Amino acid sequence: VQLQASGGGLVQAGGSLRLSCAASGVDFPRNAMGWFRQAPGKEREFVAVIFSDGGTTYYTDSVKGRFTISRDNAKNTVYLQMNSLKPEDTAVYYCAADATYRNPWYYSIRSYELWGQGTLVTVSS
Repeated sequence: VQLQASGGGLVQAGGSLRLSCAASGVDFPRNAMGWFRQAPGKEREFVAVIFSDGGTTYYTDSVKGRFTISRDNAKNTVYLQMNSLKPEDTAVYYCAADATYRNPWYYSIRSYELWGQGTLVTVSS
């Protein structure tokens, strides 16, 4: 049972990256999938979530209009497309799985039972 995040790297401000998170050993279609990030010296924070229905998504205000979360249940994979990246987006990005159906506390790290290892995104100015 694991989540494997990938796709991080170094990009200039204004650039784009797409993160992927592949799940194995979990009932992926029934899980909400979230992305969180943790910048150096800061707490881990919510970025985005996509519910199991695939049509319900939520974003933290700072990434709205720039990031898009999506999922491919056939590939057991969730994606985070990040456009117009800013230096303040620099962080380790984590994917996470929540088996609760339409959890109203989707923004809380305590809601997620399974976490990936993280992938580093560095945005240079």
